[in-house]
Order: sequence, then C-alpha cells, then structure tokens
Amino acid sequence: MGGMKDISRPVKRLDFDDKIAGTALYCADLKPEGMLYAVTLRSAKPRAYLRAVRVPPLPEGYTVVDRRDVPGRNVVPIVQDDQPFFAEGEVNYVGEPILLLVGPDRERLKELLARVEVDYEERPPVLTLEDAMARGSDFICGDKPWFVEYEYAKGDVDAAARGAARCVEDEFRTGYQEQAYLEPQAMLAEYRDGVVTVQGSMQCPYYIVEALAQALGWDEGRVRVVQLPTGGGFGGKEEYPSIPAVHAALAAVKTGRPVQLVFERREDILCTTKRHPALIRIRSWVDARGAILAREVDVAADAGAYAGLSSVVLQRMIYSVCGVYRVENLRVRGRAYATNKVVSGAFRGFGGPQAFFAIETHMEHIAKQIGTDPVALRRAHFLRRGDTTSTGGLLRSPVLLDGLTDAVLELSGYEKKRAGPRNQDGKLRGVGLSVFFHGCGFTGAGERDIIRGRVRVRKERDGTVRVLASSAEIGQGVMTAHAKVVAQTLGIPMERVKYDYPDTGVCPDSGPTVASRSVMVVGSLLREAALRLKGRMDEPECEE
Repeated sequence: MGGMKDISRPVKRLDFDDKIAGTALYCADLKPEGMLYAVTLRSAKPRAYLRAVRVPPLPEGYTVVDRRDVPGRNVVPIVQDDQPFFAEGEVNYVGEPILLLVGPDRERLKELLARVEVDYEERPPVLTLEDAMARGSDFICGDKPWFVEYEYAKGDVDAAARGAARCVEDEFRTGYQEQAYLEPQAMLAEYRDGVVTVQGSMQCPYYIVEALAQALGWDEGRVRVVQLPTGGGFGGKEEYPSIPAVHAALAAVKTGRPVQLVFERREDILCTTKRHPALIRIRSWVDARGAILAREVDVAADAGAYAGLSSVVLQRMIYSVCGVYRVENLRVRGRAYATNKVVSGAFRGFGGPQAFFAIETHMEHIAKQIGTDPVALRRAHFLRRGDTTSTGGLLRSPVLLDGLTDAVLELSGYEKKRAGPRNQDGKLRGVGLSVFFHGCGFTGAGERDIIRGRVRVRKERDGTVRVLASSAEIGQGVMTAHAKVVAQTLGIPMERVKYDYPDTGVCPDSGPTVASRSVMVVGSLLREAALRLKGRMDEPECEE
C-alpha cells in the first residue's frame, strides 16, 4: 500500500473496533485479583468546622483513609494551592471529601458509610455571587471576597463617552452547566515494588502525576499514570481527576491491594467541577451615526469554594467578552469570587461561551435601540487586518469575517427567515446571527515557556512507527489525527503507525489535552519529530 498522501482522506478511527464491538475495557470493567472498592464520605454542609467524625467499628478487611494518610502535602496542585484532597478541620462546600471507606464489598461499604456520624459546627455560607460581591474579608480566600482580579484598558473611555449620543447598558447572567460525560469519574490504583500506578478516565495524565507526587511526597519516578478508554470529558476530566486518583492511590498504598474508586452518577454531579456561573455587565457608548465609541465591561465569575482553574478561565472570559469588534476605547475588569459551592472548573470553551453570549446579545440590543440591522452593525465594527485587539495585539493577517458572514447568511437563508412571520402555527419563531472567535492553545508564553510539550516518534524493528504522546483520546479522535500526521510526514501507510493510550511510564509530557491544542500544537510537534526521523528510516530502530 502507498503512503498517507491526503491527510483529509477519511479513515477508520484507531479506537473504532473496540468501542463499536463493546470490547473496550473502561475503568469499571477492570477487576484485578484482590481488588478493593472505595467510597467517599462527603460534606453535607456548605460551610462548617468539623468537630468530630465518628466511624463505626469496621469488619475485618475494611479500613479508613483520610488526611492522616497523606504523607506529603494535603493540597491539590493547580494554580493556587488551596484545595485539600481531604478536608482539614473544615468544609467549604456540599460534597467536599472528608474520608474514604475501603473494603472488598461495595454494597457493604455503602451501608457502613451511612453509619458514619459527622459533628458539624455550621458557619454562615456565601451562596450567591451577590453575597460574595457584597462580602468583606470574612471568607476562605483571605482579606477579599475574590480569588483573582484582572483589569485592562485601551484608549480613553471617559473622554469618548462624553461625545456619545446614547449609552446602551445590559446585565447578563449565566448559570452552572454540567459536562454530563457518559462515564463518571473512575480510577484504579495499584502499589507494587515501591511504585504506584493509577489507571483511569482522564484528560491530563501529567496533572495526575504531579498530584500523586505532591500527596505522596515521592519523586515522580515512583508514579505512573495510564489513561484508559475514557467516556467523554468536555473539561470535566481535566483537573478534577487528580482528586479521585490521589484517593485511590493512598488507599492502595495503605492496604497493599488494588483499589477501585468509581463515582455513582448522583455523586459525580454533586461534587465535580462545573462551568463557571457569571454576571456580566456591559455599557457601550454610541454616537449619532451608530458607531460604538467606547465600551466598559465588568465580569464576575463564581469560582466556588476553591480557586481551581478560575484564574485561567477568567483570563479567557475577559479576553473573549469584547468579541470580534473594533472598539478603540475599552475598559474591562474581571473577578473570580469565592462562594460556598462546588468548585467551578474547566468546560468546553473555558469562559468563552459566557462572554460571547453576553457580547452578542448586547450587540443585538444596541442595534434594536438605534434602529439598525444587527448584521450591519456587526459588519461595521468587525476587526480587520491592521487593527489592534482588545488587549492591544496587532492583527497582521487577513481577517475573513466578512466572507464567512456572507457564506453563513447565504447557506442559512437568513434574510428569508428573518423576514418571515414571527408567529406561525401557534409557535414563536426567530432567527439570529452571532459571530465569535476561538483560541487554540495557551495564551502569551504559555506553550513556549510553561507547557513546553514534548513527544516521541519511534521506529520499531518490525518496521512500524510508534507515536508516544500524552494527549488523551476522549472521543475527539486525537489518536487517529496524530497517526495521520505522522503517516503523511513519513510517507507510510496508516497501518504502520501504532498509537496507544497515554502511559507516563513511556510517554513524555506533551501538555494537557485542553484548549483545542492537541492537533495544532501537539500535532505540529509530532510532524517535527517525524521529519527528523524521516532521514533515519533505514535504521532498524530509531527515535526522535
């Protein structure tokens, strides 16, 4: 067979056969000899001191794992080290983990868990963004009610506003959103010969490596993480799996037996990260001709009880909230507030959807108030080559928004639909157009100086080529896409490319499987490695 010449040619996915046949083994399917189960005791209060936790007498073969079993640091390594793996003297949201019960019978564990008594000393919780915004220093994040604050500006908003004919002001709210992946959080840990191995459902194997090393106080060489077939993620398996992975690992080290920790659906929804709720206020000043002179935006995000990834989500939210529009005078502020609710975290779009909903609806409202067509208003303010973005970046390449908008209007029959009746057959009908951008990878120097992703491409003795990257296959097809990149670069058939689920024992750290970076960023790294390997393909074994 010839080599992969057309990378756009459809091929059968590498993970197709097992999943279609139902033979793919997910974490809950694995039952190694001597395996124990774990269940989690979680806080029933949003904010309280833990005065006492009383565990009933346990049968032989059952044990407790809690903060006292953490030999290293009892804190999840993310951006700010503030969230404990197990509660330490207090709880800050309903669902926060307090301890594990571990034993051979899962149903018996549930019965024992129901008999654990927790003596809470309740404290006044903060349960809404408004309460958090009005709060002083009496909260978990220190002397202010927010974890992080960012501001940026461009031009002179106040001077421009004085020359405006009108000001259009809006307030938008978005709520929680659950990722609703098919497979719940699931981990299996084994401890053998001084090494702990964790297998499970995840997006970012090396996040878990770091978490295990921190909790256990070990060198990363004693930690191995293997991704299993994963039933969806959508951001919900980015940072959160570090917690169940560490829990399972601690239990395996303590008992010397394999330990499986699989969440039930109700538990998963109760305690795992969600999309950040947001309160976004926008004011735009418009002149008599309908040109937007200035804009001011205030973004408040509900981070939940711990900082998590809120600083990074907030950054993308405040970059996105100005949309694709040229406004010379801007003032933007964003804060991620602390509340006594489940921690907000990664979710597809990473703050963008909340921001784009707000700015696009705001543009509709401006058009309505000044009596102009909303598409025409958007076109008049589209960013173009040579303009600067909201944060001052110069657009050096052509911006194709006009052509894209033309294509969407034509393909959708927008004008005909918009001119049609609003009330038809007793149903209200409408049509709208929104225009927005999507960023790939990490902003600033993130990819170059912080992530520094690495990959390997290795030719085996049998003539096949093995791809070694830690990008996780979570249903998006990354294994197949990467294999196609390597096959085309080397000019070999897809059948000669081997790609397994990531195993940190052999795969380098390619960076997290987030931010739509796997094909663009990691795929580029694989292409570079394959190009270097290409000149050595006549060697029996070689690697780049």
